[in-house]
Amino acid sequence: MIEQIKETAAYIASKVQVLPKTAIILGTGLGELVNHITDKTEIPYTEIPHFPVSTVEGHQGKLIFGKLGKKDVMAMQGRFHYYEGYDMKQVTFPVRVMKELGIEHLFVSNAAGGMNPDFAIGDIMIIRDHINLFPEHPLHGRNHNELGVRFPDMSEAYSHRLIAKALEIAEKNHIKVQQGVYVGTQGPTFETPAEYRYFRIIGGDAVGMSTVPEVIVARHAGIEVFAVSVITDLGVEGIVEKCSHEEVQKAAAAAQPKMTFIMKELVEQF
Repeated sequence: MIEQIKETAAYIASKVQVLPKTAIILGTGLGELVNHITDKTEIPYTEIPHFPVSTVEGHQGKLIFGKLGKKDVMAMQGRFHYYEGYDMKQVTFPVRVMKELGIEHLFVSNAAGGMNPDFAIGDIMIIRDHINLFPEHPLHGRNHNELGVRFPDMSEAYSHRLIAKALEIAEKNHIKVQQGVYVGTQGPTFETPAEYRYFRIIGGDAVGMSTVPEVIVARHAGIEVFAVSVITDLGVEGIVEKCSHEEVQKAAAAAQPKMTFIMKELVEQF
């Protein structure tokens, strides 16, 4: 794996003029931020050695390098999911490559179903913690010490510093945001009413099929993380709604301007 990481990073580095310290993973329906990136260099996943290829509608499948405001950034337009059939090493491979390229800060977005009764469709939830319910752990197996320690600390998986800054940006610009715990599951089915109740009972505010593996590997690698969910459907007891991927994309698209503004300001200011 170490050799593959180095080969992939070397290929990507050969295609760009500047290697940024900041990376962004954009999830379902949350690609508007790309329109704010200038001086772009785009690399399709299909051209990158050892890179998986996303099979999900709404995930474009390319790396984008450029400037977000005055900040050099690397953006993943399209991510990989466990439910697509990839193992966790493949799902998180891009994060390993980010570290090899010198990334120090990772910003992650996703679409999620809300269990918190105070949430509404279209809300933005800043993730303050997560519960990992994936059946395979991304750090399972041999540990490579050059990638991180065997037993990484997860007491601050999501940066308190970046959360505080994001809350400040939201308040200053009168953008309503929620905070909560994200439950990561394997998918691809949306949740049953009983599962929503269970996730709420164990401490979850929202549930989705991504993010947790990437965050674990990022923290293992010493990368600082900020993550946000757009609440695209509700699983609150008594108002569980039928859900489809199209409805998720529609709700996420409607919330894009606010999420994009917060992310852009945060990346530029810290």
